[in-house]
Amino acid sequence: MDLFADPTPPNLLPRDGDSRYVEALLGQREADDFYTRLHQEIDWQRDRVKLYGRDILTKRAVAWHGDAPYRYTYSHHTKIAAPWTPALAEVKARVEAASGAAFNCCLLNLYHSGEEGMAWHADDEKELQADGAIASVSLGEPRRFLFRHKQDKQKCEIELAHGSLLIMHAPTQIYWQHSLPPMRRAKGARINLTFRCHATEDG
Repeated sequence: MDLFADPTPPNLLPRDGDSRYVEALLGQREADDFYTRLHQEIDWQRDRVKLYGRDILTKRAVAWHGDAPYRYTYSHHTKIAAPWTPALAEVKARVEAASGAAFNCCLLNLYHSGEEGMAWHADDEKELQADGAIASVSLGEPRRFLFRHKQDKQKCEIELAHGSLLIMHAPTQIYWQHSLPPMRRAKGARINLTFRCHATEDG
């Protein structure tokens, strides 16, 4: 079933982008099940980033999976994609059926509590297909998600629910940044799956 066929969810952005939100891609029990399976199946590792010239380990944990051992570099560190796990492949199929888009890789984030977040950024690394969509599935604790226009800093906000899907079409990454601000009142953990299109088939 194509969730974006009829009716089409409204565009969250006022201009220069196209981002759509489906609150319940997965039902409550399905979302609970995938959250538990992914927590167990994925080899979660703390992310390594370069900040002010220093290598640091983040509190959040990450993983990188795909159709092939694709390389993905951000913050001066390169990851090599592991194969799909059973649960991750199942979610991928649901996302592709719902969105009508195809994806060949996924960056996963595990936020242990609301104290962990993600600063302003755009998913515009050279390895990613320039006009490819990015589909974000949220599992676990609901969290605020913000967009900010790169020129005039106009902001838009949405809360990402357990089992929801946010899909960012081109040219969103060109004109908008996004962030996951810390939420101290959010006590539970959140798993975020961001399905992407790697630009090369040879990794």
